[in-house]
Parts: sequence; structure tokens; C-alpha cells
Amino acid sequence: MQTVPFNFNASKNLEILSKTAFLTTHRAGKTNIMVTAWGAIGVMWKLPVYVAMVRKSRYSYKLIEKTREFTVTFPYTDLSKAAEVFGQSSGRNVDKLALTGLATRPAHKITTPVLDVPGMHLECSVIYARLMSAEKLNPAIQELWYDRQRNNYHAFFVSQILDSYITP
Repeated sequence: MQTVPFNFNASKNLEILSKTAFLTTHRAGKTNIMVTAWGAIGVMWKLPVYVAMVRKSRYSYKLIEKTREFTVTFPYTDLSKAAEVFGQSSGRNVDKLALTGLATRPAHKITTPVLDVPGMHLECSVIYARLMSAEKLNPAIQELWYDRQRNNYHAFFVSQILDSYITP
């Protein structure tokens, strides 16, 4: 493991995020992983932050609401088969790790683990959350992403990045 600044490999990580990164949640002994391709890394309130977008209907949303933490993994290896499982099934009903054969490893500063795969990992603690609303959304974005799933908006979880590192 190599500790690195939160913005290390920024271009590479943003390219991975635009395709498939993974957000992990954990509560009461149950770990859930979801595919995420929408998010942002930056600085707010002089803190390094990751902004996760999670639909209110998702199981991960419920877990983040309760624990106020999550991890993000930018995989540096091909996990396309795992991404299919993580993206097509709900952690409410199945153990996604068991289905994929993947494992987790303990995080350093929070209780939610990280995927045990080569890549960069962020340990995040929520410092602000906000549910989107239609009245402030650009109509073209509304039509493209939300008209088919009325009232299934994303929540923005602005989280402080407490630790960032690369695993081989």
C-alpha cells in the first residue's frame, strides 16, 4: 500500500470514473458495492472532497444515510465482469462479493472496507448531503436522465476524503 494525495493520478482516476468506479458501503456486518460513474473530486471548505451521486432508490443510499461514510475504488485492473454483477443486482437481495469472488480489506480511518483489488482507494466521511429537485434542474438533463424514472433523483453526498492510497 502506498499513501498518496487525494488528487494523485487525477486524470487516470477521472477517466476510470467516467466508465466504472466502485462505491462501497457497510453496515451491521453487511457490505454492498455499487457501480459509480458520476462523481467529483475537489476541494470544498479547504478540505479534500469526493462528491458521490447516489439515487435515493438505491440500497447504497440507505446505507450512506445511516453510516455517513463510504469508500471509492478506482480499479487499475479489468473488473468489467464484476461491474456487471454490481450494476445489475441489489445488495438488498444478494451478496455481491460472493457472486463475484472478490473480497474487501479493512479501511484505515473508517469502518467501511475497500475492495481488495489493485487501484486507488478513497476513504470518505459525509460532511453534507442534498437531494436533487426538479425545479433547479436543467430541463435537458431532466429529460435525458430523470423523465423515465420520475422522482428518482440523486442525492449528492459531499464527503471529506480522510485517506487515499494505492494498493498493488
